[in-house]
Amino acid sequence: MSGLYIHIPFCKQACYYCDFHFSTNQTKKDAMVKAIIQELKLQTSYLDKPHLETIYFGGGTPSLLTLQQLTEIFDAIYSYYSVSSDAEITLEANPDDLDTKTLTNFTQLPINRLSIGIQSFYDPHLRYMHRAHTAPEGENCVKHAQDKGFQNLTIDLIYGIPHQDHSVWLNDLSKATALNISHISAYCLTIEPQTVFGKWVQQKKINPIDEEFSALQFEMMMQYLENAGFEQYEISNFAKEGMYARHNSGYWLQKHYLGIGPSAHSYNGTSRQFNVANNAAYIQAINQQTVPYTIETLSISEQINDYLLTTLRTRWGCNVELLQQKWQYDLYKHSGLLLEEYFQKGLLQREGSILKLTKSGKLLADEITAELFLIE
Repeated sequence: MSGLYIHIPFCKQACYYCDFHFSTNQTKKDAMVKAIIQELKLQTSYLDKPHLETIYFGGGTPSLLTLQQLTEIFDAIYSYYSVSSDAEITLEANPDDLDTKTLTNFTQLPINRLSIGIQSFYDPHLRYMHRAHTAPEGENCVKHAQDKGFQNLTIDLIYGIPHQDHSVWLNDLSKATALNISHISAYCLTIEPQTVFGKWVQQKKINPIDEEFSALQFEMMMQYLENAGFEQYEISNFAKEGMYARHNSGYWLQKHYLGIGPSAHSYNGTSRQFNVANNAAYIQAINQQTVPYTIETLSISEQINDYLLTTLRTRWGCNVELLQQKWQYDLYKHSGLLLEEYFQKGLLQREGSILKLTKSGKLLADEITAELFLIE
C-alpha cells in the first residue's frame, strides 16, 4: 500500500493548543492549491509503486477549500497517480464548516470518509481551547453528514482538559458513542511551547497539564469504549470491527507514503522528507519547479527504532522475528533484562514472537519504547 497525504495549511482561527503548521490568513489559498497541484506532478517518482490505497487531506482545515479547489486537486491526483477503486479517501473537517451546502459538495467528490474535529461536546471547554464551533454544532454536523450518506465517520476528542472532576469527559464519551459512528480518535491535551497555552503556562496564567488526571481519563476511556464495542487498535485510536483508519494504520505499519504541501512528511522505508513549514517559501519554490524539502536518510538503528515506536503503539505489536530477519537485530539479546522487568510488572505481554503493551503499559508507551531504543 502507498498513501498520499495532502496538507492544507489554513484555519479560521488558532486553537490555543495546536502546534501544527497553519495560517489564519487565507488570501493565498488559490496560490497554495496551484502549488499543491504542481507538487503532485513533481513528486510522481517518489513512491516506487505509486498505486494509492489511501488519500488523506489534513491540516490546518481542509474543509475550508471550495468545491472547485478540491475538484482541481482530485483531478491532479487521478491524472498523475493510480488510485485503487476502493481507496479510503479522508478529509478532515471542522463542525462549523459542515453545513448542508458543503456536505452536498463533498458528495460530488471521491471523499468517502470524514474526520471531524469535535474535541469536546462541552461549550466551556470548546471556548477554553478557542475552537470555532459550539457543542450543538458538533453533534448536529455528525447527524447531517450521516444524512448525506457519509457512514464512514471518525471524530477527534481531547481528554485531560482541566475540570474539577471527570463528569465532562464521561459525558463526551457518552455523546460520542451515542452518535453511531465507527471510529474515535482521542488525544491527551498537551501544551507545546510555541502555542498560546504554552505561553500562558510560562506566564503562569494557567497550570501545566495534570498528568495523573489525564492518565485517569485515559484509563476511563479505554474501558468505556471497550464496553461500547470499540477496539483500541492504536494508543489513540478506537474503531468498531473492520473500521480501522486505513491511512493512519499505514503509518503504524510502516507503509510508504507521500506528503504534499507545506510541512508535509514523506517516507519510503529508508528515508524521510520534510517539506518547508512556510507557506510563502513553499509556493515560491514550487513555482520555480523545486520541491522545498529536507531529506533524512535513516540509519539501521533509526529504522529499528522507528519500527519499535510505531508497532508497539498498535494491537498488532512488535514482531521480534521480523526485527531479526530484516535488520539482524535480536531484541531479547540487547534488552532481555528490561523486557523481563516489563513482563513481570504487567506492562508488556508475549504472544509468540509478538510483543504487545498491556492496558497498564499503554499508560507508559512512550517511556517503554524510548527505553527499548537502540542507541548508536
